[in-house]
Amino acid sequence: MVTYCLEVRGDFACFTRPEMKVERVSYDLITPSAARAVFEAILWKPAIRWRVQRIEVLAPIRWINLRRNEVAGVVSTRNVETAMRAGSGDLGLYIEDERQQRAGLFLRDVAYRLHAELALQANAPPGETLTKYREMFERRAGRGQCVNQPYLGCREFAADFRLVTDLTAEPPPIAETRDLGFMLHDLDFANPADPVPRFFRAQMIDGVVTVPDFEGAEVRA
Repeated sequence: MVTYCLEVRGDFACFTRPEMKVERVSYDLITPSAARAVFEAILWKPAIRWRVQRIEVLAPIRWINLRRNEVAGVVSTRNVETAMRAGSGDLGLYIEDERQQRAGLFLRDVAYRLHAELALQANAPPGETLTKYREMFERRAGRGQCVNQPYLGCREFAADFRLVTDLTAEPPPIAETRDLGFMLHDLDFANPADPVPRFFRAQMIDGVVTVPDFEGAEVRA
C-alpha cells in the first residue's frame, strides 16, 4: 500500500447533504466519497481501491447562493430497450418540458489537499502488482492526465488537480477548528441493488479532517 496526495482547486463546489430533498445544500467541505472520485478519475481499475485518509482545507470556507436550471426527468429504461429492439427510437429529452429551477447553497473558491491510499483489492487476479498501478497513477497525475475530468460534487464544477510530491514545500492548511457534524463517508455496496449511505462525525482540527476507515466503529449507517 502507498499513499498519494493531490492538491485540488475549483471555483465552485457542491457536496450535497442527503437530508436536503429539494434544494441543494453543500457540506462545509469535500466528502471522502467525492475525494475518492477525484483519484478514480485519474486511475480506476477493478483490481485496485482508493481509501481517503486525510483532507486538508487550504482556503477559507466561503459560500454562494445560485439558482440553476436542471432537467427533472431521465430517459426511461423501457424506451431504451424498445429502441434497441426496433433499431431506432426517440430517446431525446425536451428541455422546455423538463426544465426546473432550483436554488442551491454552494461553496466557492475551494482548495484541498487530499491524501489517499492505493491498495490492491483482496480479490485482485493473480499476477497483479501494486507497482504497475503506482507507476500508472504517478505518470498520469504528474502529467495532469485523467480518464474523466475530476469534479467537485457536481460534474459542471470541474476541478484542477496537481500531484504533490514534497509536502514540506507546501503551505499549511487553514488555522481553523470546528465540529462539522455527521458527514457522508461513502456508500456501502454490500447489496448493489440497494446501497446504504454511511456517515461519520467529522472534526476539522487546524484545517485537517482525519477520515476513519470505512469498516471502523466510527462509521455508521
